[in-house]
Amino acid sequence: MRLPVPFIQLPFAFDTDRLREELRSLSDSDWMGHPSGMVGNSAVALVSHKGNDNDAFGGKMEETPHLAKLPYHRQIMANFNEVLSRSRLMRLAGNSEVSHHVDFNYHWYSRLRIHIPIVTNPNVIFHCGHEALHMQPGECWIFDSWRWHKVVNSSTADRIHLVIDLSGSSRFWRMVEEAHTNESDLISVPYKQNEPASLRLEKYNIAPVMAPGELEAIAHEIIRDFKDCPNNADEVISYYEALLLDLGRDWREIWYEYGQGPMGWSKYRELLDRTQNKLYPERRALVTSSNNVGVNPIIIQRLLRPALASEHFQDFIGEQKPDIGAALAQARASAVPLTSLGDNDATPPCDIALAE
Repeated sequence: MRLPVPFIQLPFAFDTDRLREELRSLSDSDWMGHPSGMVGNSAVALVSHKGNDNDAFGGKMEETPHLAKLPYHRQIMANFNEVLSRSRLMRLAGNSEVSHHVDFNYHWYSRLRIHIPIVTNPNVIFHCGHEALHMQPGECWIFDSWRWHKVVNSSTADRIHLVIDLSGSSRFWRMVEEAHTNESDLISVPYKQNEPASLRLEKYNIAPVMAPGELEAIAHEIIRDFKDCPNNADEVISYYEALLLDLGRDWREIWYEYGQGPMGWSKYRELLDRTQNKLYPERRALVTSSNNVGVNPIIIQRLLRPALASEHFQDFIGEQKPDIGAALAQARASAVPLTSLGDNDATPPCDIALAE
C-alpha cells in the first residue's frame, strides 16, 4: 500500500521486556523458513489461514496455537481494534538481509504492515525509498511497501519484529494522518495481567470471482502508472492499455451473465489465460513511473491471479444465511429520507426503496 512518505511512526510504546519474556515460550521448531527460501529469514505464524503454519495470504484467518503462548502479543494486536490479516513474528538472523524488493501482489494492494521491534540493535537498518532508519525496540512503524525496500542486519545477533498486516478502518487512517502531520506523545500500552483480548480477523479477503468494478479500478491504476513513465514506448503503451481495457469489458460481460457461480468459471479462466498469453514476453516491456517495476509481474500478481479464486467459493457461501426478513425490517426502520441528505427543498420527500 502506498503512503505519502517512506516511514510513519505510530503513537504507541510497548513493553519490550514482557515481549522478550514471552518469546522464550517458543521453540526452534516453531519458526518456519521463508517461503522463497531467503537465507536468514524465518517466521512464527500468529494469525494465518485456518490457524496453521503456512504463508497463505488468502482465506479465513484464524489464530494459531503459537499465539496462545503470547498473551501480551495478543493484547497488542487487539489494541488496534482492526480487522487483522496474516500476522507473525519475523526473525532476521545476524549478517543477513531482506533483499531489495517491492510488494506488488494483490494482498499488498489494500494492506500495510505494522512493525513492532522486539529484539534488535542499532546495526539493523530498514531502507525504504531514499530513506533508512533503525526502528527502536517497542516502537510502532508502518512503511510504504510500494517503494523499493530492504532490511539489513549487519550485526551477529538475530532481529525479531512483531508484524501485523491490516487494511485499516477510517479510524486507523485518521490516526496515521495525525501521526504523519503532528508530533505527539507516545501512548504506553502495558501488559494487563489476566485481561482477555478479542481479535477481529479477516474471513473474506479474496472473492471467488473479482467484481468488475474492482478489476477495472486496478487495471486503470496500472495503466496510469505505465502511461506516466516517459521511457515507455508509445506503441507498447497503446497495446497494453487496450489489452487491459478489453479484459475489464469482457469480464463485466461474463459477470452479468454468470456472477460468481461455477458455470462461469471456465469462461473467466479462458479470458485470463488469453490476456496473459498476449503480454509481451519481456518482464519489463513497460515499467511503472512510480517505482520502475516491470509491469508484467504486476499485472499477473495483482490482477490476473487473484481475479479468479474459485477455491474460496465455499468460504463465501458456506456461512449460515441470515434471516432476510428480519434484515429488511431493520433496514426499513433505519432508512433515512432522501430529503434529509441535503436535497433541494423543492424535492418531494421519498423514502429509500428496498427490494423484497
